[in-house]
Amino acid sequence: MDADGIIAVTPIFNASYSGLFKTFFDVLEPDSLTGMPVLVGATGGTARHSLALEHAVRPMFTYLRSVVVPTSVYAASEDWASADTDGLGARIDRAAVEFADALATAHHDRPSDPYDEPVPFAQLLGGTAS
Repeated sequence: MDADGIIAVTPIFNASYSGLFKTFFDVLEPDSLTGMPVLVGATGGTARHSLALEHAVRPMFTYLRSVVVPTSVYAASEDWASADTDGLGARIDRAAVEFADALATAHHDRPSDPYDEPVPFAQLLGGTAS
């Protein structure tokens, strides 16, 4: 993966990430996110589900050996419908600074992708074709 970092955002459903969100990360190569800075975020209908980021999303990226920034961003319905958007804005600003710092200090010595340089088909045949 050529990205320097990932901003991963999911809707929260039944107090966890969506199945489609998880499926995307299931198909990645096992070490492709090792050491990569990640900012996690989510949206949901109620602020009561904000801890889903801490008990579901963050552990998934930790399992993938990513470096998840300390502040996650959760936006509930009341964040969008309220005239007081300072709470959401402050969380976004704090998370953005942490993510930028993580990107600046990230080690970019991730394992190489074995599919970057595929073996030509003729070479795979190894002279068996006449």
